[in-house]
Amino acid sequence: MTTEPPRVALIGANGHGLWHRRQIAPLHDSGALRLVGLVDVRPVGPAPDAPIPAGVEVLTDHRRLLARTRPDVVVICTPPYTHLPIALDALAAGADLLLEKPPVLSLDEHRRLAAALARHGRVCQVGFQALGSAALAELTAAATDGRLGTVTGISTVASWQRDDAYYRRSPWAGRRTVDGRPSLDGALANPLAHATMQCLAVAGAVDGSPPVLVELERYRVRPIEVDDTASMRITLESGLAIVVAVTLAGEDFVPGEVLVHGTAGTAVLEYPTDRLRLPAEPTLRPVPGRVGLLENLLAHRRDPVGVPLIAPLARTEPFTGLLEVVQAAVEPQLVGAEHVVATGVAGTDRVVTIKGINAMVRRAAAELSLFSELDVAWAVRPQRTRLDREVTAGG
Repeated sequence: MTTEPPRVALIGANGHGLWHRRQIAPLHDSGALRLVGLVDVRPVGPAPDAPIPAGVEVLTDHRRLLARTRPDVVVICTPPYTHLPIALDALAAGADLLLEKPPVLSLDEHRRLAAALARHGRVCQVGFQALGSAALAELTAAATDGRLGTVTGISTVASWQRDDAYYRRSPWAGRRTVDGRPSLDGALANPLAHATMQCLAVAGAVDGSPPVLVELERYRVRPIEVDDTASMRITLESGLAIVVAVTLAGEDFVPGEVLVHGTAGTAVLEYPTDRLRLPAEPTLRPVPGRVGLLENLLAHRRDPVGVPLIAPLARTEPFTGLLEVVQAAVEPQLVGAEHVVATGVAGTDRVVTIKGINAMVRRAAAELSLFSELDVAWAVRPQRTRLDREVTAGG
């Protein structure tokens, strides 16, 4: 008896949606799925490694697509502030979800989506693709089986660059809100969200206690509404600390590292490349093997008991809780002109870097410190939020 492959639709087919189309294309060609529809408000055309197979509906309205194609799985890659209403429409149409990160922007939205999943009997995989890494699994095993001794802290560091054009790429770029709804297109919530999620994943395996305190410092080098540079310390109920030190105004490129500090040494995972170094090892080494989130979702649909989801919505709740803290935080501090260097043409390829930022983010990650604790001239006192939502400045 022949079983038809699951019908898959992609909502948000341009921009980062092209990455999803490239993941879908070989699965369509192999018969693992059938791509039935693409949606975007902008024109959608074929792209390298992302053709549009014959018979695929290409529309601008996601509700019309859901009604016409009745997909089994919907991949949602739209601006974060649109995720919840589109997800609810897809669930009502009977589809399972692969929802780009961040999945939602508040705990209330998280609860509403979780309730809809339960009501419709569907599942949601969230697009934290680095959670499918064999390198992360090996790091987590080393942290839990005693190879690092007692874990004393977890941190992450990343240093990227974004030019002026990046903040002109869409109406929601660099915005805190759009049409009165949260957007949060900042370093913590969007491009470097994986860094924080990787730390939370390790902490969940090592410790398991919930976050109780967030100390947050957010900065910007342009007239945007969100952070491009940040340090954040998350203290768990057990006392274990997670420190995030990231920037989009970096000097030298640091792809993204997760450091697990222990009494027997520090392990380092370069999470975008799946390279790992344990305490006894001299250099980072590749750890092959990363399970794709869409393949995992399809396998879970075939065997819900035997194949758990890698990134179910429930696993991302602590991350969404942190986004709620970021949303409630004061406006990011503008770093003064005397502390930055600008190169390129304003409005297009201009890049602004913070002097000495790479040394600062590395030191913060190594010492589990905030920028303000490192005598950084432009740093301000952190905003402290207990997760009963009591907020104080400094403290």
